[in-house]
Amino acid sequence: MPLHVPPAPAPALRSVLSALGSPSAVREARTPSLKAAQGPLTPELPLPVHVLEQTAGRGGAPRSKLTGWRFPIRGSERVVAAGEAVRTADGWAFSHFCEGPYLVSTERALRQAETLPTPYQPRLLSVPGLYMLTLWLHGDIAADPASGLPGPGDLLVPLAPAPPGIAAHRPHRFAELMPVLTLRLTPAPLLKTPA
Repeated sequence: MPLHVPPAPAPALRSVLSALGSPSAVREARTPSLKAAQGPLTPELPLPVHVLEQTAGRGGAPRSKLTGWRFPIRGSERVVAAGEAVRTADGWAFSHFCEGPYLVSTERALRQAETLPTPYQPRLLSVPGLYMLTLWLHGDIAADPASGLPGPGDLLVPLAPAPPGIAAHRPHRFAELMPVLTLRLTPAPLLKTPA
């Protein structure tokens, strides 16, 4: 089933295109693959980036917040980097270029998702407390990509490298994975010191 990729805000795309067209922005980026790429560079398949926010105490409902849009940058043969635009008080602005294992892992997870029988809206969900990034397959394909919390039936596909004990590229229902994430994100109780 094809994925229903939401369109990115035009100012977010323009900011990434402008950065790609700036020799100084590309030269100063910490992305050797981007600097060495030959031929035209094209941003494609924009994915909204959400952050899973910790809640106070156990049992609190998790929240997600849209923080940006990530654009994989394709060179002549492959994705060489990603450009990210972030929300500012004035709209959208280019943030940075990046590369690394999450690029390849994201492509692999998207290919996996395209083989699923159910249509999904792809997003990225970051769990900063675990240094974890997941492909979030949202079941409401018509939803505003800036809104929402993963629903119980939504799928989360941890990207590699995943935290120990969580298998990368194995789809998990949000309702099944959330208790594991919550347990890991909840600080351990402080031990009392002897008097």
